[in-house]
Amino acid sequence: MSQERLNCLRDEIEALDSDLVRLMEERRTLVIEVGNIKRALGLPVMDPTREAAVVRRAARLARDQGGDEELVRDVIWRIIASARDEQEGRWGPAANPESG
Repeated sequence: MSQERLNCLRDEIEALDSDLVRLMEERRTLVIEVGNIKRALGLPVMDPTREAAVVRRAARLARDQGGDEELVRDVIWRIIASARDEQEGRWGPAANPESG
């Protein structure tokens, strides 16, 4: 292995990290919209059945791609918890209005 290959791999990882951050922000934007719609419809933010289905689907996708199902479950649960916090105003711009 050469230093050049190492640098190339690191560049690829950085590009993927950028994609991951962009995708998480896109997802967060959608979650905010979902939360707004739920509030308008008088629905609760927390929907354990839906959340579990989302995690199962992500784990299945990981398994189908030969990935680490447990890692994906952990990450998706964390994203869901963060989204719920934001929908409920415990995190993000709604929780800290002077930052927005």
